[in-house]
Amino acid sequence: MFDINPYYVFTVLVVACGGIPKGYDEGGFSASIGLKSFQNDFDLNASHWKNNASGLANRKANITSFGVLGAAFGSILALALADRLGRLRCWQFFVALWASGILMQLFSSGILGFMLFARIWGGLGAGGLTVVAPLYLSEVAPAKSRGMIVSFFINYAASVTMSVTATQYRLVQAIPLIPVGIAFIGSLFLNDTPRWLASKDRSDEALIVLARLRGAREKQDHQLSSEYQEIQEQIIAKQQSLANVPIWTIIKEIATISTYRERFLLAIFMQTVAQWSGGNGITYYIPQIFEYAGVTGGNTSLITSGAYGIVKLVFTMIFTWGLIDIFGRRRCMLTGIGLQCITHVYMAIYMSIFVSTENKSASDAAIASVFIYAVGWSIGLCTVQYLYGTEIFPTRIRSVCYAANMAVHWFFQFAVVRVTPNMFVSFDVWGAYVFWALICFIGFVILGVWAPETKGIPMERMEELFAGRWWMGWRAKVDLTETPSGGKIQDQRNEKEFTTDIERF
Repeated sequence: MFDINPYYVFTVLVVACGGIPKGYDEGGFSASIGLKSFQNDFDLNASHWKNNASGLANRKANITSFGVLGAAFGSILALALADRLGRLRCWQFFVALWASGILMQLFSSGILGFMLFARIWGGLGAGGLTVVAPLYLSEVAPAKSRGMIVSFFINYAASVTMSVTATQYRLVQAIPLIPVGIAFIGSLFLNDTPRWLASKDRSDEALIVLARLRGAREKQDHQLSSEYQEIQEQIIAKQQSLANVPIWTIIKEIATISTYRERFLLAIFMQTVAQWSGGNGITYYIPQIFEYAGVTGGNTSLITSGAYGIVKLVFTMIFTWGLIDIFGRRRCMLTGIGLQCITHVYMAIYMSIFVSTENKSASDAAIASVFIYAVGWSIGLCTVQYLYGTEIFPTRIRSVCYAANMAVHWFFQFAVVRVTPNMFVSFDVWGAYVFWALICFIGFVILGVWAPETKGIPMERMEELFAGRWWMGWRAKVDLTETPSGGKIQDQRNEKEFTTDIERF
């Protein structure tokens, strides 16, 4: 094992800051629209919309969701640019894109159209970073890394210490420019990943960078040489697998080879349930959710929202960084969906019966259920579907499937964030919780029978795990004591057979 060195730590910290834009958009910006100063500038005061609740919901939803819409296209753009520009230059490009969007957002000065354009523009950068930053980290780290930041408390500080002027919300929204700007300056001292450099036939440079990351003093270091040789072999294998293969051929393989199709549809279904089960709808409007649950006072709501963010952060870190490999993917996912469903059911009952009765016990239980929901979301569909997406696909189709998964993720997240305020108006809040509860119940049943346990299964043997009927996935197992008879061999056979069929056609 290589010793961790300052350059490696510096690299990880700099690149991981690429997660701040998305995390802050869900936390800091989403809460900032609740500040009185922002509401005054963009006409979001409820008193101005007494006879048009839907109009107010539409305006709030557009401002919040357009950043997510931009992120959807940004993630697709990143997949097109990452190999061409390199991981580092692509990271810097998307940071600049996001920062310029934030600056436009800060000085939109109540102009709704300009704010919406700035949200989409900045969203392009935030979405691109969600693809490039993990890609960079996965190529420089011996083990996977993950990070998350949620910042409701900044909004609270601004709300109690600053006057209700445009400067108040501008400061709140500008805060993430500081760490990301510092990270951008730091990136000027970094190199691109050894894997990307090697893929561009820059072998000497790749080896030097790898030695720098691992703290190896000499390029002849045995462990360094072994890791570099493994990188070269993986690149050669990927190039051979994808040589002269048009993307439409890969798409046809996914559609016509049953095992590819099943895995692809499973990953898409997981993303669908994750987005429509209420996770991001609640996160983006969490101050409003706590007010519905009985938390009174704007500042108190922000404090509670900050606590909600901490609960999400802690449980996501605990399960992502260890327990998910102890309990398994299935158990974490189903437990999480189950907790989501139960809390949705209670909130639906509370919103339909107790919300106007001033029943403190019912209100306290509603507040507690929101935090329980955060735990369920964090240990389940906040993370598991991404892990499945990196494990179950063979190299040949992985990039295409990953692109499709991220596109579904972002477009559905945009849809959820966009319609949630309208759902609260049209369905009287409790109806929204009924909808989310139904999605969780359906997801629990279908994923319970479909999704196999992938913990500890080598990627080259995933074919065996998906060899049976899809509804028997809950029983699927791979005997790791036996020599693989399917797995990679079968995947390669499928690839060759389909390629031959295409050529004949």
